[in-house]
Amino acid sequence: MHTDCALSKFYWLKKSFLLFALSLSSTSALSQTAVSNETATLNQTAAGNKLEVIEVTAQKRTENLQEVPVAVTALTGQMLAEKASFDLFDVERSVPTLSAFQSQTATNSAFAIRGVGTSSQNFGFESSVGLYVDGVYRARQNSVINDLVDLESVQILRGPQGSLFGKNTPSGAVVINTIKPDFDGSGFLQLTGGNFNTLNLSGAKSITVIDDILAFRISGFSSQRDGWVDDLSHPGKPLNNRDRSGVRLQALYQPAEKLSVRVIADYAELDERCCAALTWQDNLEANEIAGKFGTDAILTSPLLNGTVFTQQQFYDFTTALSTPPRSKMQDRGLSAEIDWALSNTLSLVSLTALRYFDSSDQSDTDFADVELLSTTNDASQQAFTQELRLHYNTDDLTAIVGAFYFHQGLDLDFTNHIGEDFPVFFAASTAQLAPLTQGLDTLSALSGGLIAPTAAATPGATQFPHSADQTQDSYALFAQTDWQFAPHFTLTTGLRWTTEDKELTGNFQETGPGFNGLPPPPDPLAAGAALASIGAALSSGQMPDSASLAAIAPFQQPGWGFYFLNTASVLPRPPLNESLSENNLSGTVKLSYQPNDNQLIYASWANGYKSGGINTDRISSAFDPVFRAETSTAWEVGIKQEVPQHNLRVNLAIHHTDIDDFQASTFTGTGFNLQNAGSIGTKGLELDVTWFPLASTQITFNYARLLARFDDFDNGSCWVAYTWHTGVDDPGRQHPDDPFCSRAGDRIGFEPESRYTLGLEHYLDIGSLPTTVRVDYMYTGDLFMDDTNDPYKHVGSFELVNASWLWELPQWDSQVIVWSKNVFDTRYVAKNGFDVPVQTGKIMAYPGMPRTFGITLRKQF
Repeated sequence: MHTDCALSKFYWLKKSFLLFALSLSSTSALSQTAVSNETATLNQTAAGNKLEVIEVTAQKRTENLQEVPVAVTALTGQMLAEKASFDLFDVERSVPTLSAFQSQTATNSAFAIRGVGTSSQNFGFESSVGLYVDGVYRARQNSVINDLVDLESVQILRGPQGSLFGKNTPSGAVVINTIKPDFDGSGFLQLTGGNFNTLNLSGAKSITVIDDILAFRISGFSSQRDGWVDDLSHPGKPLNNRDRSGVRLQALYQPAEKLSVRVIADYAELDERCCAALTWQDNLEANEIAGKFGTDAILTSPLLNGTVFTQQQFYDFTTALSTPPRSKMQDRGLSAEIDWALSNTLSLVSLTALRYFDSSDQSDTDFADVELLSTTNDASQQAFTQELRLHYNTDDLTAIVGAFYFHQGLDLDFTNHIGEDFPVFFAASTAQLAPLTQGLDTLSALSGGLIAPTAAATPGATQFPHSADQTQDSYALFAQTDWQFAPHFTLTTGLRWTTEDKELTGNFQETGPGFNGLPPPPDPLAAGAALASIGAALSSGQMPDSASLAAIAPFQQPGWGFYFLNTASVLPRPPLNESLSENNLSGTVKLSYQPNDNQLIYASWANGYKSGGINTDRISSAFDPVFRAETSTAWEVGIKQEVPQHNLRVNLAIHHTDIDDFQASTFTGTGFNLQNAGSIGTKGLELDVTWFPLASTQITFNYARLLARFDDFDNGSCWVAYTWHTGVDDPGRQHPDDPFCSRAGDRIGFEPESRYTLGLEHYLDIGSLPTTVRVDYMYTGDLFMDDTNDPYKHVGSFELVNASWLWELPQWDSQVIVWSKNVFDTRYVAKNGFDVPVQTGKIMAYPGMPRTFGITLRKQF
C-alpha cells in the first residue's frame, strides 16, 4: 500500500511538472513579444484597457500581486461593493479555493482553503484558516461573518502561513483590511433594498481635525432581511433572517513624517433565527428493507402528532420546530498600530489589540415540532494580542524580525435539554425493553411494593449542563528574509518558533425531576435473569439475593433510559482538569525568478502548524480529551505572467500538501470525540486569468482543481443512514463490533474536486451615463456533505449565476446598482449535512439560498 501511495505521488508530481513546464513555455513565448506597459492604478476606470496593479500585503508589506511568490487572491472593497457582496459567504462565490460553511447556528461558521478547514462546533478546535482584520488575529471564525463595510481589500492567501502571520495556520489566511482615515474628508453613504424585505444601510466618513496630522473615520452598517425558510409552528417568523449592525471608529495620528499611529475601536452585533436544517433523507420507512420503520413513524403517530418532511419537500423551504433556532453574537475590540520609521532602511511596527466576543445559541436538536431535544450554548471569549516587527529594507535584502503574544480566555456553558415528549418517544423507540420493564412492574405489584417498580426512563425537563473554562498563552518569535542574491533571482527564507500553553477545567452535571445524577449503567440481560431469580425467591417465601437486587436497581432509579441513547452528551462523567504545553518550529523556503517586469516564476516549500487542544464537550471519561497539534507540509510551483499588448494576465499554481495528525471530530459509538485522525493528502491546480479582449470588456476565469483524500484515518465515523436504509455495512468497518470505520482513501467532506468561476464585465455609455454590466458564473462539482462518505450524503454539482448593472451618475458622485444573486433560482445544498441525533436513518442538510435581487444606491463624498 505504501508503494502504491509513493507511485501515486510520483505520477502526480510528474504530471504537475509537465503541465507547469507546458504553461511556462507557452507564457514565456508570449512574453518574448511583450512590450512594456505603463501601470494603471487600482482605481482604473472602464475607459482604459490596461491591467490594474493590485497591491497586497501577503508578506507584511505592500507589494504588487504579480511580484509576490505566494498564491493569493485579492478583491478590492470597491469591487465587492459593486458586486453587492455583503459578507464572506458572498466572497466565496468569487474565490474557488475558499469554502465557507454555516451549520446549526451562526456560531458554527467555518472556513477552508484548498480543502482543509476546521469545524467551529467545538471550542477546543482552533482554525486551520487564520482570520485577520486590520492585522489583528480573530480567534473565533464566526466573529467575521458580519457585513463587509468600508473595506480596502480582502485577500485570500493559499497554503501554510508559518512565518509572518500572528497565529501559525496550516492551510491559509483570510486578510481583511479596512479603509484608513484620510485628510480629504472622503466618505460614502449606501442604501440597499431588495426582496425578502432586504434593507441595508451603511456609510463612512473621514474627518480632519489637524491637517496632515490628525484625522478620524467613522463607519457603520445596519442589515435587515426576512428569513426564507418557513416554520409552520411559528407563522410570520421565517428562519435564516438577517439582523445585524456594527460601528467602527478610527483615529490616524501622524505627528511626524516618520511616525504614524492608528487606533481602531469597533462593535458589531447579530441577533438572528439561524440556521434552518431541512430533511434530506427521512426514515419513515427504510428504502430497501420492507417493513422496517424509523422514528418518523413515531413522530407522526397519535402519540406525538408531529410533522415530518421528505426529501421531495427539501426545496419547499419549510420546516416545523417546537423551538425556533436563535443566534446572538457581540463582537467588540480596540487596537493600536504604531509604525515608526527609525531610518531609511529600518522601521518598527507595534500592533496591540484587545478583543471580546460573546455568543448565545439556542437550537431545536430534534428538528421537529415535538418536545424531544434542545440545546443552549453560551460562550464568552476574551483575547489580547501583541505583535512587534522590525523591518529592514535595502535594494537587495528585505528582512522582518518579530515577536508575537496571544492570550485567550474562553468560558463556555452548554446544556442539553430533554423535552416533555421525550419519555413517550423513548418508550416507542425502545420497544425491545418493554418486556423487562413490564416484568419489573408486575413483580412490584405482586410483592405489594416490596420491590420498587420501574422508574421514569427519561424524565422530561431533565437537563445536562456542563461548563468549560480555558486559558491559552501563545508566544512566537519569527523572521523572514528576501535576498536578491543574483539578477532576477530572489531567495525567501522564513522561520518561526511557537510555544503554546493551554489549561482547561470542566464541570458536568445531570439534573431533573426526582433525581440528581444518573444511576449506574443498567444491564438488560442481567436484569432479566435477576427478575426470574427474584420471582422464584419470592414465590418460595425467601428473600431475593443481593446480587439480583443490585442488577435491577438501576431500572428503579429515574434516568436509566439515557444510557440507551448511544451518546455521551447525556452521560455522567467526573470533572475535567487538563493542560497542554507544546513547542513548534516551522518555516518556509521560496525561490523566485523574475526575468522581466511581466513574469515571475517561483517554487516554494512551507510547513504550517495548528496547536493541539482540549475537548470542551461532554465526552466519555474513557477518552483522552487532549489532542495533539496538526501540522502541514506544502510544495508549490507557480508562474505569474502578464502580456501587456494583449491585456492578459495568467497566474498558475500547482500545489501538493500533506497534513499529519489531522484534528477531527469522530463518532465513537457513544458520542463525538476530538482526536488526531491521521493524515490527509491534497493536490491541486489553480488558474486565474484576467483578459481585456476589448477596451470596454473584461473577462476573468478562476479555476481550482483539488484532490483531497484521507491517507490514513482508522477511527473515523461510519455510515449511518445508508446502512439503516439498505442493510449494507460500511466497508471501512474492519471488525463487526467496531463503532468506528477506516476512512483511508475517502474524499474529504464538504469539498468538490472542481470549482470555477467565469466573469464578464462590459462597459458602455447609455446617453451620457457610464454603465457596467457584470455577469458571474460559478460551477461547484459534486461533494460529500461530511467526512463519512455515506452514499446518501453525496450531492451532485450545481451552477450559480450572479449579475449586476452599475450606473454612474458623475454629476452627483453617485452610483446605482441593480443586482441579483442566483439569477436562475438554482436549488442546491450548501455543502453541509448530518445524521439526526437519536433518529437513526434520518439526514438533515442546509439548503442554499434562493434567488435574491435588489437595488443599491451609493453616494460618494
